[in-house]
Amino acid sequence: MKKNIKLIVIPVFFLFFVPNSFGQRRETQPVEFKKISDRLFEILGGRGAQGGVYVGDNGVLVIDAKMDEKSVDQVIEGVRQITDKPIKYLVNTHSDGDHVMGNQYFPENVIFIAHENCRKEFFHPRRDGTPSEWNKPELSPFVPSLVFRDKMDVYPGPKKVELWYFGVGHTTGDIVIYFPEEKTAFVGDQIFLTRPQLIHSYKGGNSFEHVKTLTKMLQTIDAEKFCSGHSEMTDRQVIRNQIDQMKKRQEKVKALIEEKRSIEEIKSEFEETEARLIETIYDEIKKR
Repeated sequence: MKKNIKLIVIPVFFLFFVPNSFGQRRETQPVEFKKISDRLFEILGGRGAQGGVYVGDNGVLVIDAKMDEKSVDQVIEGVRQITDKPIKYLVNTHSDGDHVMGNQYFPENVIFIAHENCRKEFFHPRRDGTPSEWNKPELSPFVPSLVFRDKMDVYPGPKKVELWYFGVGHTTGDIVIYFPEEKTAFVGDQIFLTRPQLIHSYKGGNSFEHVKTLTKMLQTIDAEKFCSGHSEMTDRQVIRNQIDQMKKRQEKVKALIEEKRSIEEIKSEFEETEARLIETIYDEIKKR
């Protein structure tokens, strides 16, 4: 499988950035296109989350939008290097800024697609309660204009791209973009491999629903490869392991609550990096 993967490095003027998705500004790597098939590529590097590109006979579909104009320019230039087809669709996997802020730097004739809950979350206040930038009228053309509820098929050519909504998890609006021919799914932030899973409670995310959502995904689509916003490509077994790990955390937190432990005592039973997720699980159990 590794022999079929190719990296296409897009030349840029700023060559020193290490992508970091959790707010730490470091120097940035240039955008790279990692080949999955002749039509499908993973987008790495730049400022913002990892995404993807699918080249159809009638146009190009982009998955997620980076964060700034320079990174988007690199994505657009990278598309030009692999096809003369125009960018026709941009699909946002969910509403986090590192996936959607770059929408505004794509051409206005691009069709922006997302789940209906994701579109609502564009206008949701930030974590600190401040208003969303997407309430500004000048950004209106770059908010998703085409939304769906459960499933939608998109045809950039004769072969379909499947958009699936399996339920609440990281937020209320996360979707899966599935390419049946490549047996490859793009899942946004529904999987993290290098840190504990993020659950955005302020956007309606829920760890218990997240378990159900990932389970339903594995039951519904026969993908063999999964591309996420902040981790390397992975497989079904790794996702099963993620589900099991989340369940174990939840069971342990529940048992400690039943022992009348405080939240600080409960967090001390886990790794320091898990504190935020443990607080989320704790709050969810207490509200039941």
